[in-house]
Amino acid sequence: MTSTLLFSTIEVTSQAFYRTALSYSIVNLKPIVPGHVLVVPTRPVPRMADLNDKEYVSLMRSVRRVGLVVQRAYGADALTIACQDGKAAGQSVPHVHFHILPRKAQGDRFSENNDEIYPELEIAEANLMSDLHEEQQKNQPLRLKMDADENRKPRTMEEMVAEADWLRGFFTEDDLKDTID
Repeated sequence: MTSTLLFSTIEVTSQAFYRTALSYSIVNLKPIVPGHVLVVPTRPVPRMADLNDKEYVSLMRSVRRVGLVVQRAYGADALTIACQDGKAAGQSVPHVHFHILPRKAQGDRFSENNDEIYPELEIAEANLMSDLHEEQQKNQPLRLKMDADENRKPRTMEEMVAEADWLRGFFTEDDLKDTID
């Protein structure tokens, strides 16, 4: 049986597509670009400095592995990888996490000005915790509005689970090992 995964205090097990003993990755509830995912340490700690060495190594290895898969799966040319480490840095969920956003040289909504993605990331992060709690309190299928694109239909939990299932298929058993060679 798979144990429950918490992103801070929010249960996210069904959104997970990658998991090791010390870290996991989930599809994003409010993606800025298609394929925007989060990589999270299993133990909920607010800051990078709170991670022990094994957790830190696992998290960084997971960021690399998940990034490579997301880049391939979404046909991207590059990645934006970001971590807001603490409230003053813009972190709204008090649990260390990295954003991985697949990027394209052409056809990416930010390709004309790459730096425009950072204010969008701040907006998306700002209300994440309150949105998560609000939707959890409704006790209904999860539906969240998208900050980044008002014209895009909000994703349902079923859509997020389908994306997680699809992404899970890109990983091998070796990808899920935390051992250091």
